[in-house]
Amino acid sequence: MSDEKPTGRQKPMEATTTRNKKAPVKLSRDIQARLGQQLRSMYDDVVEQGVPDRFTDLLNRLDENGKKGKP
Repeated sequence: MSDEKPTGRQKPMEATTTRNKKAPVKLSRDIQARLGQQLRSMYDDVVEQGVPDRFTDLLNRLDENGKKGKP
């Protein structure tokens, strides 16, 4: 592992290597589009799963407790 710390922020869709000081690698529009499609697909699957009942119950209880604490 390298002891070098990153300096500054990287530009979107660029990656640099820490072992050598080569220019940043830029992703082509095709690769960016494919990554975007895959991320949307994964996100859609998560959204479709919904919120488990136990989380909904917990949120409702927390909301009720919060209302009790307010004047």
